[in-house]
Amino acid sequence: MNVIEAHGLRKRYGQMPAVDGIELEVPEGRIVGLIGPNGAGKSTTLDAILGMTQVEGNLKVLGLDPWTSRDALMEQVAFIADVAVLPRWLRVDQALEFMAGVHPRFDRAKAQASLAKTNIPARARVKSLSKGMTAQLHLALVMAIDAKLLVLDEPTLGLDILYRKQFYDTLLNDYFDHKRTILVTTHQVEEVQHILTDVLFLQRGRIVFQSSMEAFDSRYVEVMVAPEKLAEARKFTSVAERTVFGRTVLLLEGVDRETAAGLGELRTPGLADVFVAVMTAGGGVQ
Repeated sequence: MNVIEAHGLRKRYGQMPAVDGIELEVPEGRIVGLIGPNGAGKSTTLDAILGMTQVEGNLKVLGLDPWTSRDALMEQVAFIADVAVLPRWLRVDQALEFMAGVHPRFDRAKAQASLAKTNIPARARVKSLSKGMTAQLHLALVMAIDAKLLVLDEPTLGLDILYRKQFYDTLLNDYFDHKRTILVTTHQVEEVQHILTDVLFLQRGRIVFQSSMEAFDSRYVEVMVAPEKLAEARKFTSVAERTVFGRTVLLLEGVDRETAAGLGELRTPGLADVFVAVMTAGGGVQ
């Protein structure tokens, strides 16, 4: 079953295309990273999936039209943005009380168990919490909703590395406990690579790269090429080429590590390396 099915999605703001023909299928139980530079169309895509903006094309989320069936959809979807929109006057215990009263799929005991692992006092007001604590509170509230789809839009923006790691550890543990489907956008590519099952790169409103992480890990290799091997190395498919300390470094695609090892020193490239290469090239590979 596909949790998200999008075909030919388009959205323009004036003469500017924000989303330009997106084709997307997200099967149940996957963790998908939607990654792109500012203005790539990530926010518009998420807004469409959450029913907050109308788009051209065909879009189904959990079998529903997000625009016409948003109320029904929101009972099965949870959302975390880069800013936890909690009233500053609200106490932590009041936040739990409110959620229990308004959301039929909210598990108050689960939220309390999550907060018990933090240093957040039950009667503290949001305005007294640090940004990291506010993010922890928001995460505890959202994760206590029995949602089939979790959408994260830059969820750790502005948090220090300790809170970011705790956030993703909590997210991953919850994923394995409940087998949610998760869609996440972030600029901190290196920090989400280990949790993703699939990745998409967005540029100028189009998907320019997509891969499962399983395939990604065997698809690329980076080689610091020995000078005498440079001509031979350039015969292979190269995604990017750069110079480091006077040596040529090639990011090769579809070359097995044994063959690549004969060209020079090997390095396993990260998601960020391939992202920069694809964005710099101005296009993409599927």
